[in-house]
Order: sequence, then C-alpha cells, then structure tokens
Amino acid sequence: MKPDLHCHSFYSDGNHSPDFLFKRAEENGVTHLAITDHDCIDAFEKPLDECYELTLIPGVEISSDWDNQEVHLVGLGIDWKNPLLKNLLIGQQLARKSRIESIDQLLSKNGIDGLMNYLNQLPCVAYTRSHVADFLVDSGHVKNKQKAFKQYLGKRSKAYVPFNWQTLATVIETIQKADGMAVLAHPGRYSLSKRKMELLIEQFAKLGGDGIEVSYGGIDPMMQKKLELLADSSSLYVSMGSDFHNAEAHWTDIGKYPTPSAAAIKNAIWNHPRWHFETS
Repeated sequence: MKPDLHCHSFYSDGNHSPDFLFKRAEENGVTHLAITDHDCIDAFEKPLDECYELTLIPGVEISSDWDNQEVHLVGLGIDWKNPLLKNLLIGQQLARKSRIESIDQLLSKNGIDGLMNYLNQLPCVAYTRSHVADFLVDSGHVKNKQKAFKQYLGKRSKAYVPFNWQTLATVIETIQKADGMAVLAHPGRYSLSKRKMELLIEQFAKLGGDGIEVSYGGIDPMMQKKLELLADSSSLYVSMGSDFHNAEAHWTDIGKYPTPSAAAIKNAIWNHPRWHFETS
C-alpha cells in the first residue's frame, strides 16, 4: 500500500484538476489518494475518469480556530453529501469570500486593483490568501509569494485581515458526524513553540481527534520523529500525505513524503475502525 492522504485540486488552492491528480498519483505508484481541498468538496461533485485503478478517499481540509491560532484538520473518508458537513463548508466559504473582499479593499487603498476580477476567472470555490499571493506576483507587485505574505498578507502587514473560522471542537465533531476521521494537518508548520504544539496535540486528542500527520512534503526529519512520539503518547493514529498543490513545485509531488518509521506505521490511520477502504 502506498497512500497519499493529503492533496489539493484547483477547486481550492491547487493548480490542477482532480483527473490530473489521479493520473499523477497512478504514475507515481500511489494506491490510495485523498483529495482534501480547503473547505470544499467540489472535487467529488463531478464523476472522475473511471479508468484509474487506485482508490479514491473522499476528504477535505477544514480551517479551524484554536486559541486564536489557525489550525487545519483533514477529514478522511467523509460522507461528502452529509448535510451538517455541507452547511459548515458553506459557512467557511462565505467567511473566505468576506475575508478576500476585505483584503481587496485594503489592497485598493495601497493602489492595487483587480483582485476580484483575477479570482473570478479561476475554477476555485474556496478562496485563500495563496490565491491573493499569486495575483500579487502575476500582476508584478511582488517578486514571489514569500514577499507577498511579508509585505501584504501576513500579520501586521498592509492587507492582513484576521480569519473567522469555526472552533477546533466544532470541526472535529462535524467531520466525525460525516463518518470521517479527523486528522491534525502538518502540525510542524504552525508558528507555535514546542510547548504550545504539545498542548495543541493534547487538546486535539482530548476533543476526540483521530490522528495527526507525522509526514508531509518538506518535513524536517527531527520534526517527523517528534510528531511520531507525540502521536504515540497521545494515542493518536498517524497519517501522511504530500500536501501536493502544483506539479511545477519540484520539492514535492503526489506520493512524495518521508516514510514514517515502522513503529509509527503500526498505528497508521488505515487501522482505524472507521477506515472502510481495502488496504491490500
């Protein structure tokens, strides 16, 4: 089994269609692929090409609020037609649109116009700050996405607008009521101290979370080892995925992430009681 349990299509901030993801995954030997777009499940609304042999795992990546920190949860094996989940995602998409419109107003005050026209030409349904960064690069206002966040989109920058997400507890509950498994996404990427990250994982476990990602594209080996230990000490299953967005980003690819240790694999998310996909 070679899974990739975290990737994005152009319905959120990925660059490619769901069919492209399937083709790429099959070329890379992936057996189980979870498409986990930010706050949307549109990748499953239209039928995918049935010629692929790998297993599709319906998923989603939902932004949440934990102690005024933005934290992402991956929902794996969700019933994407679940009304409670759909209602939450509609609210998240409205919050995203409102945030982007506020960013657009701030950009206009800084002499930068055209963001909404740019976004309206994209297939995405869940707007992200990454889309705004792409706009700033493509329109020549910054050299790269890093500078876009530093100058305009990061905290205390010219066009920063706070997020307005559902609580961590609400997102966990909603994923599980949609028959999914709630996984804490890429814990090492949050701007948290060592103790604060440990506290996040402790509270996530106490709230009934199912697992954490211990391996993802670009992870530091020491961080991977730490996350494996934290998963074990918190009795959480381990998950893994590339967090793939763009085929031109050569540092990652579908199915490309460091292999978790043998000890961690014993507690892999596919051993979870709600996992209902074949694993042979």
